[in-house]
Amino acid sequence: MRRFWAVATTVALCAVGAAVTAAQADTRGGIVWGPCADATLKAQSAECGFVSVPRDYGEPGGPKIKLAVSRVKHTVPAAKYQGAILVNPGGPGGEGVGMATLGSHVPKGAGAAYDWIGFDPRGVGASTPKLTCDSDYAGYNRPAYVPSTAAIENAWHARTKAYAADCAKAGGPLLDNMRTEDSVRDIDSIRRALGAEKISFYGFSYGTYLAQVYATQYPQRVRRMVMDGVVDPGRVWYRSNLDQDIAFDRSIKVYFAWIAKHDAIYRLGRTAKDVEALYYRQLTALAAKPAGGLIGPAELTDIFLQPGYYIFGWEATAQAFSAWVNRKDPLGLKRLYDENHPQGEGDDNGYAVYLAVQCTDARWPSDWKKWSRDNWRVHREAPFETWGNAWYNAPCRHWAGKVGRPVEVTGKKAPAVLMISETLDAATPFSGALEARRRFPLSALVEGVDGTTHAGSLFGNACIDDTIADYLATGALPRRVKANRSDKQCAPIAQPNPSAPTAGVVAVPAGKRAGNVGDRLRLQRLIHGG
Repeated sequence: MRRFWAVATTVALCAVGAAVTAAQADTRGGIVWGPCADATLKAQSAECGFVSVPRDYGEPGGPKIKLAVSRVKHTVPAAKYQGAILVNPGGPGGEGVGMATLGSHVPKGAGAAYDWIGFDPRGVGASTPKLTCDSDYAGYNRPAYVPSTAAIENAWHARTKAYAADCAKAGGPLLDNMRTEDSVRDIDSIRRALGAEKISFYGFSYGTYLAQVYATQYPQRVRRMVMDGVVDPGRVWYRSNLDQDIAFDRSIKVYFAWIAKHDAIYRLGRTAKDVEALYYRQLTALAAKPAGGLIGPAELTDIFLQPGYYIFGWEATAQAFSAWVNRKDPLGLKRLYDENHPQGEGDDNGYAVYLAVQCTDARWPSDWKKWSRDNWRVHREAPFETWGNAWYNAPCRHWAGKVGRPVEVTGKKAPAVLMISETLDAATPFSGALEARRRFPLSALVEGVDGTTHAGSLFGNACIDDTIADYLATGALPRRVKANRSDKQCAPIAQPNPSAPTAGVVAVPAGKRAGNVGDRLRLQRLIHGG
């Protein structure tokens, strides 16, 4: 799932490199918990540690790797305790240790009955080894995404091939063991280290695919599952990215219409078509002369990708674009790009792991002619994100890790699970949620009707969040209908009103998703499978 730099991390909540102590365990015994260093985790009295697992489950006596884990314990009496619930933020590649705080944001106090377990998946964050290949890869002065000339296309071929080579050197044998199935085995290793017979699971974005595969392979170990931003299990991963391209083009048009609605504030066009035409004119202009010498067409596409994912930050992006168009002030655009594309040492970790998983879960076409033919075909219908997404995934053509086959997902033996999706979610199109619902006959799907936000549960939408609370508290789900559609419909997360007195302020639960745009975007999102 494409595609913030800080997200293939679709959802990293907080920097937790120092959050985990040296306490650890292997899967034969309990985890030795110790204090967490991160302030948000400490505020909820979280405990941190490590679980040691085989790098290659086919060789259980071989080299080990360490998974960073965290826990916020239940606060209800023992008689009301509902067990452990693991949380994954998406990506693949999202840091998850901070997700142990999620339970405090479940309404009606329903989260208090669980031990909330966060974990950094293999290769991610505080887990060791941490995969990082080239921290400067998302830097400025990149070619335009649309390969309108042979020079642009060749430049991207060189960049993506070099990144794959850097990852082959950095990752070594780890790259052969980064598939979703490896992470699913890790989840079960954490379950055993916790001493739990069954676990519950809360997955965002790519985390919903982890949930589906875990429920397929370990149905007897599943108690409850919440899947928000549901991945289509039958289109992993080349086809799912082409699906995204069409969906993002649709969602960005919704955003352009919102900008036009507020033309008195932003002065970017009175109709959605006017705003859209202005955006594409700017891509052309920035190819010749980047804004502030830095923001070219690739950077502008990445900045606008955020409003395609979420309504959070709609105002900030419109303000920054307006400042550039109307006053030639590039600072707002640069600030947004820097927030979501950090270029410090190791900041490509989420992207590197995203590729390590998606490139080996299933075989990608090696013949560039197929990529070119498919992406030009989709681009003609959906030009906004198609080529940016193609180049984001293009290192898969050269990836060093051993490639497997996708798991045939089935929920026929799984218990009742809750699925959530907004109708116009671009990162995980709604058709995928319907496919997952068909495969899990005891599931119920809640739809945020006509919304464009990806994986937005527990952001204050009472219709959705109270459904989650009721399910976690009692297992109750909306009544499943016989038709191929959602089982419950809710209003989506509301679009912002830039004229309101509180414009620019989003009420975000502290500790889950921090208040600035950059932190909200680091959601496992991408996501990034997500």
